[in-house]
Amino acid sequence: MRLRTYTSADAASIREIVLDLHSAVHSGSSDPFLSRERFSWFYDRWSGKPSWSCVVGFDDEVPTGFAYGASFALGGWWKGSERPSSVPEGVPVFGLSELLVLKEWRETGTSQRLHDAVVSSRGDEVATLLVDVAHPKVVELYERWGYEKVGEQKPFEDSPVFGIMVKRLNP
Repeated sequence: MRLRTYTSADAASIREIVLDLHSAVHSGSSDPFLSRERFSWFYDRWSGKPSWSCVVGFDDEVPTGFAYGASFALGGWWKGSERPSSVPEGVPVFGLSELLVLKEWRETGTSQRLHDAVVSSRGDEVATLLVDVAHPKVVELYERWGYEKVGEQKPFEDSPVFGIMVKRLNP
């Protein structure tokens, strides 16, 4: 598998690839929060940030998954949540917004490769993410990767409850 890294300047050119991957993973779901329309709003919002970075995995030329996010503004944090004491003010923080892998590529190390590539792409000191608490195996996966759950939030009326997880990148 080959990884390609993209910036906000590339967002429009890979938009359909990312949306198609998301649709493939969530096909059959009736949850409006997971719909292509709802996800495209998130994609456009995140990819418009100057610090946005996306890594897409390819098997030959076939996309296998992606991970993307952006650095928060200095002192910024997840809207609606307080910054945990374990993340000091002034420390650069990368918000991992999405990590998704096609079913046939799960349990192959692809998720971690995508994660590691995008999280290390910006030089931030801390990575943070939101994970649906209804999926404890995913929470455990992030814990194995060195994340610690520091709180919970429900950022949107139509969203699930998310665990807020944090990982120091440069301890």
